[in-house]
Amino acid sequence: MARRRISKKRTISPDSRYSSRVVSKFINKIMKGGERGKAEAIFYGSFDIIEKREKKNPLEVFLKALENVKPVLEVRSRRVGGATYQIPTEVRSERRETLAVRWLLYFARQRKGRPMKERLAEEVIMASRGEGLAVKKREDTHRMAEANRAFAHYRW
Repeated sequence: MARRRISKKRTISPDSRYSSRVVSKFINKIMKGGERGKAEAIFYGSFDIIEKREKKNPLEVFLKALENVKPVLEVRSRRVGGATYQIPTEVRSERRETLAVRWLLYFARQRKGRPMKERLAEEVIMASRGEGLAVKKREDTHRMAEANRAFAHYRW
């Protein structure tokens, strides 16, 4: 928590091809070492692959995948009387989106053996169908929150 002043939210400009802020955030998250051109090539290349395989608008497939990966509940650790409890809490909308983007990218990077744009396209397609490792992560998070529902009264 900031003690002096609240940090300001930075506005992210939408991307050039789809005019979407979510796409721009995703490209920023792909980017390593400031190589925006490489990150955009990966992202737009994966969209081309999605369009070929699914025969649908890739932006709709991507947004559906994000929606399927966004968690509603998560557990947070809280220390009460010498014991640490996992307390289920609702996830704020900004954090939902951030977690979904992070999980999609993490599990796309875990797939080995193919170029990144193919791995990303595969993960997005599977997530849009409600399958894949990113969706499994969301379900595991929900399951953990459900299992610790008894400690919900410790919420602050």
